[in-house]
Amino acid sequence: MDISGKSADEIDDEMEEEGARKIEAALFIAGKFMTMQELVALTDVNPILLKKKLADLRDDYKNSGIEIVENNGLWKMDVAQNYTNMVNKLATGSSEFSKAEQESLAIIAYKQPIKQSVIVKIRGNKAYEHIKKFLELGLIVRKRMGHTWELNLSESFHDYFHVIKGEEAEALITEKTEE
Repeated sequence: MDISGKSADEIDDEMEEEGARKIEAALFIAGKFMTMQELVALTDVNPILLKKKLADLRDDYKNSGIEIVENNGLWKMDVAQNYTNMVNKLATGSSEFSKAEQESLAIIAYKQPIKQSVIVKIRGNKAYEHIKKFLELGLIVRKRMGHTWELNLSESFHDYFHVIKGEEAEALITEKTEE
């Protein structure tokens, strides 16, 4: 950046623009939710400015095929909901979850409510990390059950994966068969 002959405001504006580009690039390439701390460490953007730039980016992408998503303080760039079906036809896998994480989440989804100890027995000790990640993303909820936890899908699981809940699916099936 050439600073000769520029005012302090011009330099500040250029630094802000550069910060916004760094944040956008980080979110684009990450393909997963990132914490504010990860974004600060990666982009070297001041946390206060980072929050402002994330809000600005969210507004910038509001009417596009891409959106900036915030979930429990975690941020990512994602395909706008209107286009997820189309994009899912093109996508062959998810960079957000490893195969092992997908399998752990599938077991929770299929067997819910399920004890955490049962998941660990089935999937091994790595399941603790998987469950921690799912909790951080708000995909599952847990409640104490003796010495372990009972795990269930959260409301946001369905929004996150763009799927409808069992009761809603049953109602749709009933509606279609009555027509």
